[in-house]
Formats: sequence, C-alpha cells, structure tokens
Amino acid sequence: MAYSFISHLACPKCQAEYFPDEKHQLCSCGSPLLVKYNLEKMKKQIKREDLLTRSSDLWRYHELLPVQNPSNVVTLGEGMTPLVSMPFIGKDMFIPQLFMKDEGIIPTGTFKARGAAVGVSKAKELGVKELAMPTNGNAGAAWALYSARAGIQCTIVMPVDAPAITRNECIAADSKLYLVDGLISDAGKIVARVIEEKGLYDASTLKEPYRIEGKKTMGIEIAEQLGWKMPDVILYPTGGGVGLIGIYKALNELKSLGWVEGELPRLVAVQAKGCAPIVKAWEEGKASSEFWPDSETIAFGINVPKALGDFLVLEALYQTKGCAISIDDEEILEEQKKIATYEGAFICPEGASAFVAARRLRETGWIKKDDCVVALNTGAGIKYPNTVQRQVPILQPEDRIQISLEL
Repeated sequence: MAYSFISHLACPKCQAEYFPDEKHQLCSCGSPLLVKYNLEKMKKQIKREDLLTRSSDLWRYHELLPVQNPSNVVTLGEGMTPLVSMPFIGKDMFIPQLFMKDEGIIPTGTFKARGAAVGVSKAKELGVKELAMPTNGNAGAAWALYSARAGIQCTIVMPVDAPAITRNECIAADSKLYLVDGLISDAGKIVARVIEEKGLYDASTLKEPYRIEGKKTMGIEIAEQLGWKMPDVILYPTGGGVGLIGIYKALNELKSLGWVEGELPRLVAVQAKGCAPIVKAWEEGKASSEFWPDSETIAFGINVPKALGDFLVLEALYQTKGCAISIDDEEILEEQKKIATYEGAFICPEGASAFVAARRLRETGWIKKDDCVVALNTGAGIKYPNTVQRQVPILQPEDRIQISLEL
C-alpha cells in the first residue's frame, strides 16, 4: 500500500505538470505549483474509517500528503488541534454554533508548524541541505526548528519589528538569522538575492509546493471533528493566505473521495484595515490584488502587502460564495481581551481578527443564526505579550488586599 497517493505537481495557471520526485519551486510561468493526488485510486483503497486506529497528528492523513517514504517524516507531534465550542462568546455574538480551531497549542505555538512539518519533510526527501526564507516571524521560527530536527541548514530573514520570541526561536535552533529594517516584502528581496547567489532551496511562501499541504490538514481535521460534515462558514486570518488556499484544497479533495457531506463552507478572508489587499481586490471583483503601500497592523502575521497566491485566495472566496473583510487594530485587541475574559482562551491578535469578523458578519446578517461557524485561531497569545498592557499593583509583604464583593 502506498504511503502517499501523490501523482504530480500542476500549475493552476498554465496547467503545466512536473514530477514530484524532483526539486521544483515556481512554474516556468511564475505561478505557484499545487500538489495533485490520484484520488480515484485512493478512493478504492482507503476509507475514512481506516483513520480510527491511527495516531492523532496530521500524519494520520499521510495518503493525502506528499511525503512518499515514512522514514523522511520530520515531526514534533503536530496536528489534531482541538475544535473548541465557544458558547459564551457565541451567545454574545448571537452565533450559537461558534467554534474555534485552536492552533495555539501546536508545536512552536502557531499553525505554521503544519507547513514546516510537511515542507521540511519533503525537503529532506528531495535531498535539500540548506534552505532560505523570509518571514513575519512565526513561519521562520517553525521552519528553523523543524529544519534543525531534520539536519537541514536554515537561513531566515525577518522584519526587525517581528515578535521577539520568534527571533529567539530561530537563534535557539541555530539558524542563520538576519533582521531587516522593513516589511516581509523587503525580507523577500534579500532572500531572493541569496538564493540566486548561493543556490539555496527557496522555502518562501508558495515558492515551494509543500507548505500548503501541511496547512490543508486544518481543513481535513475540521471535517473529521464535525463528523465529516461541512461547517457553513470558516473564517481565516489572511496574510499570505496559504492556510485558506489549503483548507479549500483539502475540502475539495475530501468531496472527491466521498468522505464529506454538504456543500463547501463559505470561506472568509480576514485582514487588518492597515493591510487589506485581498479585501480591496474582492470588493472590486478582481482576480488578483495590488501591492498595499505602508502596511501596518498589530496582527503582525497578516501584515503581507502582496501575496504570491492572492489569485488562489480570491478564487476560493468566489467559488465558495465567501467574502473578505478588514478589521481595525483597536477592535482586534478588544476582542482578544473579551475572548480571554469570556472563554479563558488567550489567543493571538490574528485569531482575534477572525472573531471580530464573525461578529461583524453576524450583525449584517451575512452569517445566519443557525450557521455552524469555525474561526481559526492561528497561534498562542503568549507569543504576543505586548498586546496586553495594564498597570498591576505591587504589594509589600505586610500589605493586605482589599476585595469588594458584588452580590
């Protein structure tokens, strides 16, 4: 029995095809490549019930992942994060069936571990010795740590304003870390130069085909956790948009296998008002976005002024009758605090943006009262300690605490 049913790589723009056992970056036409699987063959050999005896990590779906030899799997136990009911915040929003897919408890503290696990595993299988990538912080931290586990050298360039803890993770993993006084787009230009000069493997977002395959497992897990039934709405904080593209890809693959019931959920791309190129393109009905100048947001992970896969994000929105919405930073921080207060979950600002979007879309009636709604929290709030600011009293050993009880 094949460990993977990978068939080939395909270009979504020009339909060119490539062999999966060779190193590939972008298509010759400049488009990202997507992994294709022999789903008809898999449908005859694998049933969803076969998953029941498998380990509770993303590798339980190995037939739908690109690694062909299990000895090349690089794992820290990532995947199968909880799908948490949010009854109190759901009541506050008038969305009774509100769930959070909580990626904050995954290794490295964010959903980036999924892409790193599969991307690094396939890089190992392809014989990659050294890779390079730009990052807003969390992806670089994840790829640095997984590369260390795989014995692959890793060069990371991130903005100087990226969360400090992600810088420390890269340093701890002994990666070659550089900071740039600019945005991720500036980091990308530096990485492009070193890749061209040194011939390194380019692990930039969507410039290798396999990160998306790790991210798509969020979609498979959501389906399995809901009893193989589709939710009505999935809200996703969108920077590069790889997770949203991956979820859309995964759910289509599951439909082809006959593993899921119902229509595809309406996908929602959530961005910050200070960096909303996908929202602007969607509002104008365009197939791709324009570069967003002077981008800035507290939700650093979605501060991406121009996504390479923007056309794939927009296609997913159009095909699912979804939408795109932008949220301001003040609302994000307010929602982050509210979710911690109501539900005891300290989520990242990007995840909070998805909940604000659910609130706004419920107010407009776009989300219906009976909809099953899943909001992605893409990371742990503790990776963004500066989002919480409050003066705390300092006591002397002899002091007493005055507590007023409200009856």
